Amino acid sequence: MLALLPPWVLLYLVSGWQGVKGGWPLAVVGSLGYIAGQYPVAVHLGPYLPDVSGAIVCFIALLVLLKVWQPKSVLGYGGVPVDAATARQTQGHGLKFGEVLQAWLPFAVLLVVVAAWTGPWSPLPKVSWFKATAVACSSLAASCPAKGNVTAVFNFAPYIGGSAILASWLIVAILLLAMGRLKGAQIGEVFRRTYHQMWGACLVGVFIFGLAYTFNYSGMAASLAKGFSSMGTAFIIVAPILGFIGVALSGSNTSTNAMFGKFQALVGAQLGMPPLLLPTLNSVGAEIGKPIAPQTASVGVSTSKFVRKEGDVIRHNMGWTFILLAYLILLAIGFYLVRPAVMTAS
Repeated sequence: MLALLPPWVLLYLVSGWQGVKGGWPLAVVGSLGYIAGQYPVAVHLGPYLPDVSGAIVCFIALLVLLKVWQPKSVLGYGGVPVDAATARQTQGHGLKFGEVLQAWLPFAVLLVVVAAWTGPWSPLPKVSWFKATAVACSSLAASCPAKGNVTAVFNFAPYIGGSAILASWLIVAILLLAMGRLKGAQIGEVFRRTYHQMWGACLVGVFIFGLAYTFNYSGMAASLAKGFSSMGTAFIIVAPILGFIGVALSGSNTSTNAMFGKFQALVGAQLGMPPLLLPTLNSVGAEIGKPIAPQTASVGVSTSKFVRKEGDVIRHNMGWTFILLAYLILLAIGFYLVRPAVMTAS
């Protein structure tokens, strides 16, 4: 449901109401194509590839649509009409078939490697190199058994989804080196520039996970959950806002879920809500906050003229993220009131 709105917003941002009026089939096909590629992968393969598969299916669907239908007038940024001569010049990409295949090569390798590595059939994500367990007593419990009532587990499992993505990158680099499309010096330059631009964001990721562990296992999450549960069902409005704020500060949906996921689940348990409802709203709210996250903006502008101008990009995106957040809150209220069973673990 949430994926139905963003294409309309993008059309308006690029070309105004005239673009929406003339290009609405693009929004319809784009959103439905994204859902068709995302949903089955999320349900059957897990959380690592849905956005990639959704984007690829969306791209193919839009390409097919433009083969049989095109808007009457082509509009550029700001809704300015593009003259016919310029539009014809940009219709062809001028690439050979082999060059097109090379462009798709990284995505193909990523899909195959990550699906094989993290799918339900793979034992790799379950491999653990080190596991430590700490047992304690909760300060909220009236009594505590000898074995404690709170357990914190640190599990170092190196073969998870991130390792699969790294393996995909290495395979792509090796293939490009073998084809003569990449040189060793270029790889070194890529690492140097990436580190120069992203070292601060990498530190944020490390620190936010340390903070999440402290927040969850020191009793702060449980204490806050007990306090916020006094809001009653009105907390369903707050749940996505917390995820939105969390990703705006950390830049990572994963970090936000690590920080607030347990807290949201505890609030839901105390309010008797479906167990997956509030954690899901936290995660989706975080995804909506991505366009205003400094870490995400830094990555997004890395190949554009807006490097070191991330603030301009964030200010441009701010208003529309609020609209999408309000849309999510309405969906959350609707699901809770009409179909709460869909948010119950099967």
